[in-house]
Amino acid sequence: MLFAVRKVNFSSVGSAARSSLIFSPTITSILKDPATRVTVLTGAGISAESGIPTFRGPEGYWTIGSNVYMPEDVATLAMFKQHPREVWEWYLYRLGVCLHARPNAGHHALAEMEKLLADRFTLITQNIDNLHIRAGNSLQRTFQIHGNIHFTRCSHACSAALQRLDRKLTLKRKQKQLTENDLRLLRCPYCDAWLRPHVLWFDECYDETHFRFESSIKIAAQTDLLIIVGTSGATALPNHVVSLARQYQSTIIDINPEENPFSASARSSPGGMFIKQASSGVLTALAECCRTLHAHIGTKGPSDQ
Repeated sequence: MLFAVRKVNFSSVGSAARSSLIFSPTITSILKDPATRVTVLTGAGISAESGIPTFRGPEGYWTIGSNVYMPEDVATLAMFKQHPREVWEWYLYRLGVCLHARPNAGHHALAEMEKLLADRFTLITQNIDNLHIRAGNSLQRTFQIHGNIHFTRCSHACSAALQRLDRKLTLKRKQKQLTENDLRLLRCPYCDAWLRPHVLWFDECYDETHFRFESSIKIAAQTDLLIIVGTSGATALPNHVVSLARQYQSTIIDINPEENPFSASARSSPGGMFIKQASSGVLTALAECCRTLHAHIGTKGPSDQ
């Protein structure tokens, strides 16, 4: 099928985006229609543009005793049960990296899109770094499906309540050991068990209470436009989200510097596209498109719309 295209003003994004990026009428029609839903799925790629590594390479290796472990070994409930102190030292180091990062233009663009689209908008993020919330996205419309490193909960589940990590624990450097005072802050105030990071570990399953599993599935089946940003589907729930979007013939945009398993899904969807670029410029352009369409609708009378 041939589509006419609508040029977007790219004055605020990079020259590559200004010269080459265009959106199909299908995409602009969805953004304009108040009866449609827009869902964004983000992964490590958008955080990488803020300087946060994936922690799956050498930067994530961790020494416990005389053994060096990969992140897939450290980030497990099994390892936490054996070595809670050392696992916490690794997560506090990661938290320090996240705190030094700042939301980038892509994060701010998604926050603006939420303001413009309101209840039509849902953000599903695999990232635990809290940058979306710091940029202005709401907790109500942001499904943090892998948790949030800034929060803890009781490891014995005596309460489902989340607790924000004490600020005194947020300045740990790599391989810096915890003090006795630190350890006291990592105890549940209700039952004195270890607190655990509020994250989904490799040997755990998604649920609705902590990770919005059912909510994400429901939104995926209802969305008209799915925007995939910086993820290649290495975990189960993002794959389910994309699979449901395909099943229900949603339009899909995949934004990623590299070809990935979602690229073909985007290309084959109605009016969809794979954009082989970093995300910040593309998301800025999408937010600008939303802003332009929103302003255009606002200038029309009821009989014109």
